[in-house]
Amino acid sequence: MSASLIFRTAHIADLPAIIALLADDALGREREVLANPPDSRYIAAFEAICADSSQRLVVAELQGQVVGTLQLSFVPGLSHTGSWRGQIESVRIAAALRGIGAGQQMLEWAVAQCRERGCSVVQLTTDKSRTDAHRFYQKLGFEPSHLGFKRKL
Repeated sequence: MSASLIFRTAHIADLPAIIALLADDALGREREVLANPPDSRYIAAFEAICADSSQRLVVAELQGQVVGTLQLSFVPGLSHTGSWRGQIESVRIAAALRGIGAGQQMLEWAVAQCRERGCSVVQLTTDKSRTDAHRFYQKLGFEPSHLGFKRKL
């Protein structure tokens, strides 16, 4: 990739671009709401993330445009001798930048943030149907080590 991405904490003005990235695939189109102004639930969630020092909503910029996003959560735990975990979620990169190293740059940056925060492990989840994402994460050294379960409420 010729141009370097710039990573920063998201601002409220980034919310429409973040939601658009989240909605830019078959799964996202089913569960996200594209509206201007953004649905109030997104605003409430954004404010909650910003208020929690163990959470960080991040955007990736290229030439002043938001082209990627992810959420970092720092989770304390008793297992593994009281280790902290870095949880990476809601990873999205603009479709035009997939396959050219932008996603790798974003994930490597996120892992470095977890390392700086003292995490001993970095984990993420991805939908079972996202086989391209599975290959991408494995290429970056993530291992499919656990089986996850969810229950919608």
